[in-house]
Amino acid sequence: MMYPFMTLDDGTEIVHSEMKADGSVKVYIEKPDEKDCFHHATCYIPAYKWDDVFGFSEDEIAEFQKIIESAAHLILEFSQTGGFDNASGF
Repeated sequence: MMYPFMTLDDGTEIVHSEMKADGSVKVYIEKPDEKDCFHHATCYIPAYKWDDVFGFSEDEIAEFQKIIESAAHLILEFSQTGGFDNASGF
């Protein structure tokens, strides 16, 4: 299951999975694009291993890396409690 985490001003969506048995969490980033339909990338935390990057530049991935690193503690917590909505009581 994937849980919504953040929507950036440009429409980029960041979602995450539940925590796996090995302690990893899949963070998926997707941005609408007129030409390609969607750009997307996957980052596995806490290792910060990137996979399946399509349509994003190295600079964009570096910016996403900063965002994920700054929010990793929240993503890891929410991944164990059913996402932000469940953790926040909404």
